Amino acid sequence: MALMIPVLFAFMFTTFEAGNYLWTEHKIIKATRQGARYVARLPFSSFNCATGTVENATMLAQVKTTMRTGSPTGAGSIKVRGWTDSDISITVSCISNSSLGTDKGLYTSKGSAPVVTVSSRVKYPAIVGLLGFDTSNTFVRSQAQAAVTGL
Repeated sequence: MALMIPVLFAFMFTTFEAGNYLWTEHKIIKATRQGARYVARLPFSSFNCATGTVENATMLAQVKTTMRTGSPTGAGSIKVRGWTDSDISITVSCISNSSLGTDKGLYTSKGSAPVVTVSSRVKYPAIVGLLGFDTSNTFVRSQAQAAVTGL
């Protein structure tokens, strides 16, 4: 029995760490998808296809805050410890109307169809890091794309 206790503790701790990683990854993936949907609903005038950026800085800040806290005002708590706005990247790429074929839908009057890419690269807050193990190079990454609908 005395030989089993260290093995059981190691197994139990590994299970906790794996569960924490999966839960953290799930929260980041879900928030990244939510951020892509949020940006995709901004008006077409908010996007600059030439520079690949979102022009509305206030809305961009709200998107990042919503991803991290679940609220545009930042009223909620941060979903993942250590997640900052600098960990979030939002870019725009534009697909030419000529490559869309004959059925352009809501992009008929536009010169191109903007597609938003939202990416997150968050330092993983590992449980083993609290015990002194080096986890400085452990990150959770997520990326989501959405076509801009301008609604």
